[in-house]
Amino acid sequence: MAESVSPDDTFIRLNSQQSGILTAAQAADLLGRGVVRGHLRTGRWRKICRDVVMTSNGPMNRSQHLWVATLVAGPEAMLAGVTALTEAGVRGLEEGTVRILVPAERKVSTRLPAMPAEMPPVRVTRTRVLPSDHRQVGSPPRTITARAVVDAAVWARSADAARTVIAVSCQQRRVTPGQVFEVLAIRQRLPRARLIEQTLTDIAGGTQALSEINFKRLCRNSQLPMPDFQERRRDASGRIRFLDAYWEKWRLHAEIDGAHHMDVDHWAADMLRQNDVWLAGDRVLRFPAGLLRSRPEVVAGQLRAALRAAGWCD
Repeated sequence: MAESVSPDDTFIRLNSQQSGILTAAQAADLLGRGVVRGHLRTGRWRKICRDVVMTSNGPMNRSQHLWVATLVAGPEAMLAGVTALTEAGVRGLEEGTVRILVPAERKVSTRLPAMPAEMPPVRVTRTRVLPSDHRQVGSPPRTITARAVVDAAVWARSADAARTVIAVSCQQRRVTPGQVFEVLAIRQRLPRARLIEQTLTDIAGGTQALSEINFKRLCRNSQLPMPDFQERRRDASGRIRFLDAYWEKWRLHAEIDGAHHMDVDHWAADMLRQNDVWLAGDRVLRFPAGLLRSRPEVVAGQLRAALRAAGWCD
């Protein structure tokens, strides 16, 4: 005979699974309304907002914030966008708002009750396209990483921010361009679809860092020949080095410097690497990554001049 599970055991398991955040209905079903009212009245529990309680009385942590947002949004709600990407292990993305996705067929309001001041803002978005294979079992539930990349890119505040989401997620190996393409293929008339597709194409072609994606787009828009990216080169000491962008025919090398290149150790290593390239007979141009975004015409002008000096005819 199967061993029965007591309400207390079910409560303990659910309470642990949901990080101590329950709907009032869940708590009442398992413990009884009188017990729930008693915990709240004595201060052992906290009422977080309408219909949601916390089974302790301290400040909330991130996991509890996410459970509050998901439970308040109702059945079939799941973490989405940058929130889901952060839960999937993507690091370095700006996360100010908890993003929640719900199926469009749910005929309930996405307006949420008042939240405690300690909670980050919560935004609920409806979607008509949410197949079962875009849903991932998690704690709380969330969209799969590829779907989260697409949603985060669409919701990003700027085109550059959208490219950053895509590049960082792929660069940290949390998702592949192919997986994101599969999600993109079933979304019709999606905002920024062309931007997402082009960025994925660039990444699949070997330009993993956002600065390199910007560089490839600059070459395309300025009608410059496309370089090879991450060209392998053995330096004078025998170490393998990678050139950011290299036009082999014209022996021109362009280096894209991120903020870490300002570090003294990186700066010295970069200078020595540049010297090795010059000693081998190549031209070298260096650009800070920020210049690609703020003054692309200056970068394009110098690249054009260097290519012409090396024999290129445009």
